[in-house]
Amino acid sequence: MTKTEAQTRADLIDKQLAEAGWNVTDPTQVVEEYDIEVDLPDGIEKPRTYYEGHQFSDYVLLGKDGKPMAVVEAKKSSVDAEVGREQAKQYCYNIQKQQGGELPFCFYANGHDIYFWDLENYPPRKVIGFPNRDDLERFQYIRRNRKPLTQELINIDVAGRDYQIRAIRSVLEGIEEKKRDFLLVMATGAGKTRTCIALADALMRASHAERVLFLVDRIALREQALAAFKEHLPNEPRWPNACEKLMSKDRRIYVATYPTMLNIIRDEAQGLSPHFFDFIVVDESHRSIYNTYREVLDYFKAITLGLTATPTDIIDHNTFQLFHCEGGIPSFAYTFEEAVNCVPPYLCNFQVMKIQTSFQKDGISKRTISLEDQKKMLLEGKEVEEINFEGAQLEKQVTNKGTNALIVKEFMEECIKDHYGVLPGKTIFFCASKSHARRLERIFDKLFPQYKGELAKVLVSDDPRVYGKGGLLDQFTNNDMPRIAISVDMLDTGIDVREIVNLVFAKPVYSYTKFWQMIGRGTRLLDVKKPKPWCLEKDVFLILDCWDNFEYFKLNPKGKELKPQLPLPVRLTGLRLNKIEKAIDTGQTQLAEREIVKLRQQICQLPQSSVVIKEASAILARIEEDNFWITLNHQKLEFLRNEVKSLFRTVSEVDFKAMRFERDLLEFSLARLSEEKEKAEALKDGIVQQISELPLSVNFVKAEEELVRAAQTNLYWGKTDLNELQNGLEELNTCLGPLMKFREQQTEGVVTHLDLTDVLYNKERVEFGPQHEAASITQYLEMVEALITELTEGNSVLSKIRSGEEVTLKEANELAELLHAERPHITEDLLRQVYKNQKARFIQFIRHILGVEVLKSFPETVSEVFNLFIQQHNNLTSRQLEFLNLLKGFIIEREKVEKRDLINAPFTVIHPQGIRGVFSPAEISEILQLTERIAA
Repeated sequence: MTKTEAQTRADLIDKQLAEAGWNVTDPTQVVEEYDIEVDLPDGIEKPRTYYEGHQFSDYVLLGKDGKPMAVVEAKKSSVDAEVGREQAKQYCYNIQKQQGGELPFCFYANGHDIYFWDLENYPPRKVIGFPNRDDLERFQYIRRNRKPLTQELINIDVAGRDYQIRAIRSVLEGIEEKKRDFLLVMATGAGKTRTCIALADALMRASHAERVLFLVDRIALREQALAAFKEHLPNEPRWPNACEKLMSKDRRIYVATYPTMLNIIRDEAQGLSPHFFDFIVVDESHRSIYNTYREVLDYFKAITLGLTATPTDIIDHNTFQLFHCEGGIPSFAYTFEEAVNCVPPYLCNFQVMKIQTSFQKDGISKRTISLEDQKKMLLEGKEVEEINFEGAQLEKQVTNKGTNALIVKEFMEECIKDHYGVLPGKTIFFCASKSHARRLERIFDKLFPQYKGELAKVLVSDDPRVYGKGGLLDQFTNNDMPRIAISVDMLDTGIDVREIVNLVFAKPVYSYTKFWQMIGRGTRLLDVKKPKPWCLEKDVFLILDCWDNFEYFKLNPKGKELKPQLPLPVRLTGLRLNKIEKAIDTGQTQLAEREIVKLRQQICQLPQSSVVIKEASAILARIEEDNFWITLNHQKLEFLRNEVKSLFRTVSEVDFKAMRFERDLLEFSLARLSEEKEKAEALKDGIVQQISELPLSVNFVKAEEELVRAAQTNLYWGKTDLNELQNGLEELNTCLGPLMKFREQQTEGVVTHLDLTDVLYNKERVEFGPQHEAASITQYLEMVEALITELTEGNSVLSKIRSGEEVTLKEANELAELLHAERPHITEDLLRQVYKNQKARFIQFIRHILGVEVLKSFPETVSEVFNLFIQQHNNLTSRQLEFLNLLKGFIIEREKVEKRDLINAPFTVIHPQGIRGVFSPAEISEILQLTERIAA
């Protein structure tokens, strides 16, 4: 039944206002039919009717001072809410004209959709609910007090690197341009969290944000983010504090996992307003977030910043869509290649060593098992001929102790070790399963008993010993031991341990996004201010690839395309719709009616507190009416498939084991209805298997023993009448479905455990990633430095240089001739190339090698000068920062710059007038002085 406007207001909008804390019957909070005086038409001196010269706003929301804060224009539910847009706008301006003071905020609604219009600031946007009085007061405060962001200083102690400043500027300028969604793509280890903290700090200082939410996908990352906010913004109150469970509403910084925040917004008792936050940071914004926790982002309509380390060309299109990045272009991007090629580098590069065992390559069979092991198996009564596994089945269908032991031994031989050269540096082993991780832990303990079980520890997310101060993760991060963290998924992403120098891929990886996130665990450079004795230097980290992952991604750059998984409740609903349609088509009206009743019950049980369900209120209102279901035709079924089926992704608080059983029963009955005999028989066998696994030793199961035994007979399933069969299936679902949680499920695909000697098939260094051409330069420098060290004791000129004495030109030339005679490749020109300094003289290189003088490369010198300039002028715009970055690269490449260069290409790409279109005359003068100092 179509509602009138009065019914819409009474039944829907009044309730929505009440949910936000507004009592429509209290005139100190809400005034209905608010009288607004307006000018009379031209030529009219007195009102001709009672209404002439007046407008009546449906609702006006009042502040504590009794002044209007917001206007709500209502339309009946069958009318598009946006019809009220101009009407609501007029009311706002006329109220301000009549009463003076601040312009009220503008809302228009139809009971299903609510639109919020911050007039003169942002275009209208659809929101989930009305703001409460505190929200509106906060909006007014921000509107009165916010300062221009283009000139807001950035705290360079938090984020002072040039690219971090450019990233922050790009967002601040976007906010000034009234954009509300942003996506930063920054390589793992580039300081995304610090960048966001500095950005949040700038927004709060400029009064653009009062409350900030930082969303992460795991508890360990939440603890890490809280620690970072505590370190860099110590005076801002944070939630949660230690052991704090309930959400407190008096903080400024909130850090939460997606599941935690989803539970909070669905908990009506907590009553968290959808307008509670002003700025939201979404960490690791990739497809899994989009699919699973989109509801959290749909609930809050604040300024939102997505963060990801996924390379731009791999990012899922849904992520770009979520943050409104047109053309797949993020708000700002900084790649791993840029970070490691920077001078000095901001991230650590890596080397790759491929390890492959004989069993991994050729599998485990009689052909590959050694004769000695075959004899041992015969003595143990095992049949060698029965052993036949592919290499890819290792750690899936079969596990072999000898293969894991060989990988551990090769790791201990090849790994980067601490400065004593004995113990491995901090390492992560990426394992295929928890049982695999435990097996590796036992192998470390057995092979290296002298470390008393402390060398390697398993860290998995469901182990409570991992978290908190003194937990396993804290030990791995801050203590000498353990050196090796054996992980299953938990340490794949986000964990920040700068001292990691080894990564071991002990499993195959098929997701390119995840692969790079895993590599990112080792890319961070050491914090020179906080050295740790077990890792005093780190200029490269080592990846041991035991499963040809690098080769796989060379051949498949985007990895394996994973098919999207439909949630179980969505699949169940889809099957039910298919069954209804089939029953209608085959004339089984009674069967169709029974399933329609169940479907309507399912729809009634959808979580009403879910954002997704609230947004679909108009759709659900349509199917609430009995008329919709009386004549259910193909068109209506298609509507249910397209508009309603997907809503069941919000279902979470259910018994999924019972639901899986119901799905199988539904699929069986549909196969019977469709006369797909083979499929029905296979499904029946699966259902009987599940029932046979119910333990009669459990009292609840024992109570249904008669049905459990009957359901395993052919007689039970042999009914030919479909309605009679349906009665039997409903009995199974009602009586046995809730018992499925007690099933003693047989282990699928029992794992075969072997203890066979495996041998190394291949071990080689693999070139992958940037800067591999630098290997020959490193060898050249080592050769020069070794020679000079060797000659120093017996050469008077080198001795004089080492003791800090000056040498004559003649002595310098003699030394150059001596070194050239020993090694013909030692020349001033080559030294300038490898040290990247075209201005230094031969003797300066010798002083540098002997440690008498620090010789910075030309790129290092240029980078330092530009970074200092940017830090001293940290109110530069993103375009100015982009120009300076281009100028820095230009000088490093050409080693000089002239004034006329700055008004030609490539600088005209940024502005047609080059430097003149980007900087003021005074700023240009400063930049020219800067370039002259560099060239001097």
